Amino acid sequence: MYFPEEPITIFTVPKAFKGHIGIIQQNALKSWKLLSPQPQILLFGNDEGIDEIAQKLDVIHVPNIQLNEYGTPLLDGIFQQAHELAKGSILSYVNTDVILLNDFLVTVKQLQAESFHHFIMIGQRTDVNITEPLNFDLPDWDRELRHFALEQGALASIVCMDYFVFPKPLYAEIPSFAVGRGHWDHWMVYYARQLEIPVVDATEVVTAIHQNHSYSHLSGGRGEAYVRGNEAKQNAKLAGNVHMANGFVATWKLTSCGSKKRNSLSALFSFVIDMPRFVKLLKRLI
Repeated sequence: MYFPEEPITIFTVPKAFKGHIGIIQQNALKSWKLLSPQPQILLFGNDEGIDEIAQKLDVIHVPNIQLNEYGTPLLDGIFQQAHELAKGSILSYVNTDVILLNDFLVTVKQLQAESFHHFIMIGQRTDVNITEPLNFDLPDWDRELRHFALEQGALASIVCMDYFVFPKPLYAEIPSFAVGRGHWDHWMVYYARQLEIPVVDATEVVTAIHQNHSYSHLSGGRGEAYVRGNEAKQNAKLAGNVHMANGFVATWKLTSCGSKKRNSLSALFSFVIDMPRFVKLLKRLI
C-alpha cells in the first residue's frame, strides 16, 4: 500500500529557555529537526527564548495561546491550532524534554502500512541524566545516543507518557487541561478506549529519551504538578476523575515483527511487571 511522504507535525509547549531546562529543550528540538523525513515543528507559547530558538532552528512559533489563572498554558486551544496548522494528516504532541530518534518516524510509517487509520500511539520513555548540549554533528549521533540511553538510562513507569501520535481529526477538541500537570495524559488514552480506537504501545520499537530535570519551578515539586496542586486537581476534574488505571492500558503492542492485539491478561501482566517502577514513582509524588 502506498502512503505519500507527507510530514508529521510535532507540536509542543516549551518552558523558558534558561538554565538546565533550556539546554535539554534545545537538545530535544535539535533531535526532532534531524528526523527524516523532516517533520513540521510547532512551538507554542511566549516564554523566554521560544521565539529566538524557533528562528534559530527554522521552526514555527505560535505565541498566541490561552493561559489559566496561574499563567499555565491550556491545551485545548493548542491542540485546535495544531490541527489547523498541520500540513499532513498525522500529529504528535511531544514533551519538550524528550529526544526522538529516527525509529519514531519509522514506527509511525509501520502503523500506516498495517492500515491503522485511527489510532493513538504511546510508549514508555527512558529516563537519562543529560546536563550538557549534545553534539548532533556527529555522523552516528543517533546510534550513539540510543546506546547511551539503553546503557545508562532507566525505563520509566508505564503510567508516564511523554508523547502521543494520532491522525486528524482525533483530539481536535479536548478539555482545557493545564499543560505539565497531572491526569490529562491518562484522559487521552481513556478517551480513545471509550471510542474503541486502537491504543498502540510502541515501547519496544521507539526509544524516547527523557532528559531528567528538577521541578524547582513549582514550590511543591513533582507532587504539586501531578497530584497535590490546584492545577492537577482541576485537570482531574476535567478528566472526569478518570482513575489512572483506566488511562494507560494499550490495546495493541508494536514489536519489530509487527503489531499484535493485546488481551486483558497481557495488559495485567504488563502492569505487574511495571509495579516496581510504579511504586517508585508513587514515592516520589507522595
